[in-house]
Amino acid sequence: MISVIVPVYNEADNLVALYEQAVVVLQKLEQPWELIFINDGSTDGSQERLEELAARDPCVKVIKFCRNFGQTAAMMAGVDYAEGHIIIPMDGDMQNDPEDIPRLLDKLEQGFDVVSGWRQDRKDSPIKRNFVSRVANRMISSISGVHLHDYGCSLKAYRKDVIKGVRLYGEMHRFIPIYASWFGARIAEIPVLHHPRQNGVSKYGLGRIVKVILDLMVVNFLSKYAGKPMYLFGAAGLFILLISLLTGGWAVYLKLVEGVSFISTPLPLLVVMTGVTGFMCILMGLLAELLIRTYYEAQGKSVYLVGKTLNIKARCATRAARCVESSDL
Repeated sequence: MISVIVPVYNEADNLVALYEQAVVVLQKLEQPWELIFINDGSTDGSQERLEELAARDPCVKVIKFCRNFGQTAAMMAGVDYAEGHIIIPMDGDMQNDPEDIPRLLDKLEQGFDVVSGWRQDRKDSPIKRNFVSRVANRMISSISGVHLHDYGCSLKAYRKDVIKGVRLYGEMHRFIPIYASWFGARIAEIPVLHHPRQNGVSKYGLGRIVKVILDLMVVNFLSKYAGKPMYLFGAAGLFILLISLLTGGWAVYLKLVEGVSFISTPLPLLVVMTGVTGFMCILMGLLAELLIRTYYEAQGKSVYLVGKTLNIKARCATRAARCVESSDL
């Protein structure tokens, strides 16, 4: 089954047309499908439109949030409630084109686990949206090592096994391909259509850039230090302690050789501040190590991924998590 999930926030004027376009495409597929709308606290009559569509078509499913929780939460709700083996998220503003869905599926059939849309001819503000998006995409690709032209495009296709264990927060829905790559997923990217917004108002602003940058820092930390946080905190602590030691040595040199009193310079204060900060960083690393061990051991999580085994008894391999292989999906 194919599950198309559509987060909705004040898109009442677009929902009927989006449904009609999507159904035309989905009915041509030789697979069962479902269309899941997640009402993320809309206040413009979107819920009434969704209820009408659900009453008309049993393949339309509606999830209504009590309030606005954001696109990431809506995306996660869609994944949690989806019954399909293939998940295709798309925006509810009709800027994504349902006609691209078969092309995404064809690419999946070539052995990929994630297929990401790339809005080559993007119909948005050249500076406010397009330029900023290009800079952000290059930064994300460089830091994460997963090179995509358009992380912000909601239109993607996932095999559910790739993302069923992923939990997202903040604005991290755009980083799902990065999480999938950690589990060994094969990722591809194809150009998709993009239409200018006809109805409603864009929910995106420059303020979201700050959130994306902060979330990217979290993703980068998790990818490199989630299993060994002491490497980060300990290295920072040792570096700061080195600064404290050099500063103290310089203060002593000034006192003994130059005759400069300790109270005549801010160096002693700097020694104390950096010394305390360095020890604090090391202690934070130790606490983080305790938390990581509690996380893995209390929940029985594995610290490694197994792709394939030969002549290994099943009971010996049950504790190990498995990475995603296209041939097993």
